[in-house]
Amino acid sequence: MNKIITLSFKGLAAVLPLTLTLYFVYWFMEGTESLLQPYVPQHLYFPGLGILLACGIIMVAGLLMNLYFINGLVSFFNRQIEKIPLVKSIFAAINDIMTVFSIKDKNNSKGVVSIEIQPDMHLIGFVTGEQTGKELFERDDKIGVYVPLSYQIGGYTLYVNRSQVTPLKISVEEAMRVALTGGVKAKK
Repeated sequence: MNKIITLSFKGLAAVLPLTLTLYFVYWFMEGTESLLQPYVPQHLYFPGLGILLACGIIMVAGLLMNLYFINGLVSFFNRQIEKIPLVKSIFAAINDIMTVFSIKDKNNSKGVVSIEIQPDMHLIGFVTGEQTGKELFERDDKIGVYVPLSYQIGGYTLYVNRSQVTPLKISVEEAMRVALTGGVKAKK
């Protein structure tokens, strides 16, 4: 009986990640298609057009964000949204998630670091707030380090002394995978 249970868990571990990934991709594509299909004339529609339109819209939005006027307009609307009580919490959470996943941007992050919290005890984090640390703690040499929590989207921003931080020689993607999975699988 134990052999059957062990084999079942091995099979589940092999099939579940791929199945969930494929389902997510299917769900995203189907949702995009169903959202955009009503706006496309039926004689011009073909399967996959919704995905192409969504990608095009996202790329055009990215290009428009380079224009000073558009960037200022988006910032204005963001500030207005942040004034609405319940909406601002949801908006801030989504913004934070986007910041976490774009943490590899060299302007926002100096890389992956280890924080020594006790002798021989370390946390993996990402330097995100060198300037903020200087502004908040003028007398101390503190920097902001984002420490993600395992198995969930979230984490803490710690302001620690620069002497407690050691740069690590791994990519941001690899460090994020290690942190988010609790170190279960460090390398692929």
